[in-house]
Amino acid sequence: MPSPLVQKLVESGVHFGHRSSRWNPKMRPYIYARRNLIHIIDVRETIRGLLRAKKYLANVASHGSLVLFVGTKRQAGDTIQLAADRCGMPYVNDRWLGGTLTNFRTIRSRLSRLEELETIRDGEEINTYSKKAQSSLNREYRKMHRNLNGMRTMNRLPECMVIVDPKKEKNAVKEARKLGIATVALIDTDCDPDQIDLPIPGNDDSMRSIDLIVGILADAIAEGKAQAASEQQQKAEGAEPKPVPTA
Repeated sequence: MPSPLVQKLVESGVHFGHRSSRWNPKMRPYIYARRNLIHIIDVRETIRGLLRAKKYLANVASHGSLVLFVGTKRQAGDTIQLAADRCGMPYVNDRWLGGTLTNFRTIRSRLSRLEELETIRDGEEINTYSKKAQSSLNREYRKMHRNLNGMRTMNRLPECMVIVDPKKEKNAVKEARKLGIATVALIDTDCDPDQIDLPIPGNDDSMRSIDLIVGILADAIAEGKAQAASEQQQKAEGAEPKPVPTA
């Protein structure tokens, strides 16, 4: 009888790859068979990659480092936001801005501008602008909020990135590799696994598949953070009281 995890993976369609005509030959080790011109991904390889990624992400989170979630395709956007918010990590789910990592100082300055716009819009100052200027400010705010809101908490470069479909997020992968930032990714049969440090072979087009994999990774991060908090509390409780100085 299959394990509960295997059953969940199969039910989510994680084993369905792309048409065999679109495959990347480097994915051969992760492919189990071909059915009706569709490649079938070996679920054992999916589990292997998932377990390695969970262990690594829990360790990263336990040391207080950041994990950046990236998934800008329509099927992944909402899942990326929900998962990142749940484990308290930054995310990009609408558009990858060039230089997000390699020109991080500029991105931080744009976040300051976003906060400035929010202050103007939420206060009385907005009434001092003409209707045309207000419209312009609102447009600027909406665009910046869409692109940058998920990175508000990213006050430093991340230790690693969780990516859905590295083929689509090739610019993000390129920046991460340039800076030596580790990558964990859900990769389909048309991807290049050599570009990713910890690949998880699986369907990166199905919403159910993305929900399941990203959710499991977010849980691992949350567990790592909880473990670190517990250890700190135990250390604080077990600390010997400082001696009271005598006169």
